[in-house]
Amino acid sequence: MAKMAASMAEGGEDAFRKIFKFYKRRNPPPDFSDVIDFSKRVPSDQVVPAALDPGGVSDVEAARVGLQPVRDWRAFGLQGYPGFMFISNPFMPGSQPSWVRQCLKIYPRKPNVCNLDMHMSPSDTQDIWDKSVHGLGCPPSGKTQPKTLLDRLRWVTLGYHYNWDTKTYSANHHTPFPADLHSLSSRIASACGFPGFNAEAGILNYYRSDSSLGIHVDESELDHSRPLLSFSFGTSAIFLLGGTRRQDPPTAMYMHSGDVMVMSGQSRLLYHAVPRIVAAPQGGPASETDSRGPASPLQEGSVVEPLSEQDRDACSRYTHSSRVNVTVRQVLGPGQSFPETPSSHQRTDAEQTEGRHDRPAEGERGKRRRSSSCDSVDTAET
Repeated sequence: MAKMAASMAEGGEDAFRKIFKFYKRRNPPPDFSDVIDFSKRVPSDQVVPAALDPGGVSDVEAARVGLQPVRDWRAFGLQGYPGFMFISNPFMPGSQPSWVRQCLKIYPRKPNVCNLDMHMSPSDTQDIWDKSVHGLGCPPSGKTQPKTLLDRLRWVTLGYHYNWDTKTYSANHHTPFPADLHSLSSRIASACGFPGFNAEAGILNYYRSDSSLGIHVDESELDHSRPLLSFSFGTSAIFLLGGTRRQDPPTAMYMHSGDVMVMSGQSRLLYHAVPRIVAAPQGGPASETDSRGPASPLQEGSVVEPLSEQDRDACSRYTHSSRVNVTVRQVLGPGQSFPETPSSHQRTDAEQTEGRHDRPAEGERGKRRRSSSCDSVDTAET
């Protein structure tokens, strides 16, 4: 990667942008041999073991949110990226489908906010899953099917709702954060050495096969001392992690279904991007999003619930060709409060334009297919 970055850094364009374009390229396809795959058990000079705190989360607490015992997690860091941690799928076998169902069926519900609200009435977007699940559950017929609302879903915000126009959070644009996602996030954070993490804002991104996420930094939260957590479900993706400047060449890595990333300390404010959605490499981990259910009995008080046959089949069909990413943040530090802001949080037409770096965009084929309807709004991730 360093040799490729050096060769690409020549000229006027910054190194990150050149590597982003390299991995996004369709014809000819890029060489993925430099992409780090944490699911492989072979260490390298760049990949180092990361220390966890098994005592921070009991086995029972972990199981209640569908996680393996912390002592069994495979966690890594990267040389040159202090504060960055990659956990290779710590979920218990069979528990991922429950979280996928939450992302597709529960979290898009009101009062949470999604991109479809920009063009549709609240009554039309109240039951996105119920209005889409029949189309998801049907096997392909060979004919072009009309897009369901779930096909057109690009982003959902939770808790403190991110304002894409002003790039801010505010006290008067807030709804209750999902308790189950708070439990999952706090346990991951505690195991990584951040007890007391308070999940206050979440952004869910729904990636299709030709989606990408532009180069950006997550800096809108008022407290940067707490980590940013990222959960991936569904198809794999290439993630680029750079430095504090656009001129710093990034490191490429795979994100597979179930993988978790934690950005804290010096890595909390680094440039990053997702140039490409990809199939898992040959010999890589098989997706567990179509598992038939938890491999062991559910713990009392578990937030991981069995899925109905219909929900499981629909979730499996969705994740075979799409990806869901969930990022969770603590917005306010102890004693902090929001500055005074205007009460209006209406989004403008300008906010809905293409090419925003802080939210994923569709590929050119997707742009050509789209009409002026609600699926013209990009996905969102900050």
